[in-house]
Amino acid sequence: MKLSKRLPITIFCSCFFCIQIFAQNFEDIKRYKVSFALATGANQKLIALRSFSANNQKYLLLVNPETLDTKVDLSSKYATSSLQFQNVLAIFKNTAYIKSIEAAAAKDLQLQNAGIDHAIPNEKGITLTIDLCPSHKALDRIIFQSVFDEFKKIEQPAPLAISVSGKWMLKHQDDLNWLKGLVEKKELNITWVNHTYNHQVNKLPLDENFLLAPGTNLDIEVLENEKLMLKNGLIPSVFFRFPGLVSDKAIVGKIEGYGLIPVGSDAWLAKGQQPNAGSIVLIHGNGNEEIGVKDFIQLLKTKQADVKNKQWLLFDLREGLEKEFE
Repeated sequence: MKLSKRLPITIFCSCFFCIQIFAQNFEDIKRYKVSFALATGANQKLIALRSFSANNQKYLLLVNPETLDTKVDLSSKYATSSLQFQNVLAIFKNTAYIKSIEAAAAKDLQLQNAGIDHAIPNEKGITLTIDLCPSHKALDRIIFQSVFDEFKKIEQPAPLAISVSGKWMLKHQDDLNWLKGLVEKKELNITWVNHTYNHQVNKLPLDENFLLAPGTNLDIEVLENEKLMLKNGLIPSVFFRFPGLVSDKAIVGKIEGYGLIPVGSDAWLAKGQQPNAGSIVLIHGNGNEEIGVKDFIQLLKTKQADVKNKQWLLFDLREGLEKEFE
């Protein structure tokens, strides 16, 4: 990846992808399923992850295995050859996409924070991820406005990643539209990370909590959330964040079996974890984590001079993984 693609926070999509995010709202999605295939078209070899029908048309959710960019396109534009997931791993083993999946799998024994938790090696800056778990409170809009205000003098739109849950989307349509508006106005570039549909939490120990709770239906948590994202005009990325950052080896393998890359964090600000160069920073923007929000605002203030001198930047998660595995 050339340095010119780098932005002071996180470039998540080209103009084509940004336009597409808000050009397609799939209200009537049918037969949505995991469907791996080699998709060849327009001098590109992409990987189809999902197939579905909408508005009497057949569509594919596709990923570029080199850049990790995703898009939805008509299946008729591509020659497809169905694959098993193991074939995908073998055929594309030298790409950033598969190397990222393998790197995430290397930490699958951890009960908390499995997956990729550090990106952008040897760079001065961080990758910012903001989680939107179910909440009755309003969106912490100050986070997003502060990011825009701080970086607009350097370069815009400023990119960041949002891990979004289905039940948050259902109850916060105005806030979601506000976020989409920031992208439309080119103030922010947002990559949408799957954070499950229900994001269930209970009072049991961690090994029986969140997605590890008995009776969890992963198809609902993963695929229904993607469908809801598409219905709201959002293009799902290839990234997945476990609720509570809780998982075990078996469930990490299952999530990767959907073609998704688990993303953790080595700097959950509300827990007092301080970011280092290349950290994946985690804060919650759903109104339930006042300490983390305050810590991030303070972090921006302390880095103002470095930001101005381009010595402390925010980077795209995809860019970091592409660079690390090039």
